[in-house]
Amino acid sequence: MSGDTAAELLLQHTRDVADFPKPGILFKDLTPLFMAPAAFEAVVQDIADRYRGKVDVVAGVEARGFIVGSPVALALGVAFVPVRKAGKLPGQVVSQEYDLEYGTATIEVHADAFAEYPRVLVLDDVLATGGTAAAACTLVERAGGGVTAVEMLLELGALEGRKLLSAYELHVIASV
Repeated sequence: MSGDTAAELLLQHTRDVADFPKPGILFKDLTPLFMAPAAFEAVVQDIADRYRGKVDVVAGVEARGFIVGSPVALALGVAFVPVRKAGKLPGQVVSQEYDLEYGTATIEVHADAFAEYPRVLVLDDVLATGGTAAAACTLVERAGGGVTAVEMLLELGALEGRKLLSAYELHVIASV
């Protein structure tokens, strides 16, 4: 495993789950990555190496963006801000509704989340249609932050989600 790239490790530790969360969706399950400490650490370090000294905060999108974003923030020595589903944060929040490939959703952050952290890395797991990532970027900007980059582990290239993110620096570890 020591010679494998982050992309190879990620793909080796991703499994497909058919018809989840509804019929016709092929879900990319990253649980095998999270259960393989050496592979997970290599992916986290790959991301951290790319943004060292360039960001003040990692904004991880619920829920797998939390799992990856938190250790990336720790590796960088920067803050972590959770981008949550609606109704999960106390206090004053900023909300953003968006379309998914199978419905709509709303995400939120604390209204003051980026007051001290202007350079934001938006991090999530899978880039599909791009709706979630684009909404997270809009939310960061509405809450006073500036999106330095968007980082995704996997991209479902056929869905062309990167089109919604053309205004941002985007890095994807692996495309399928």
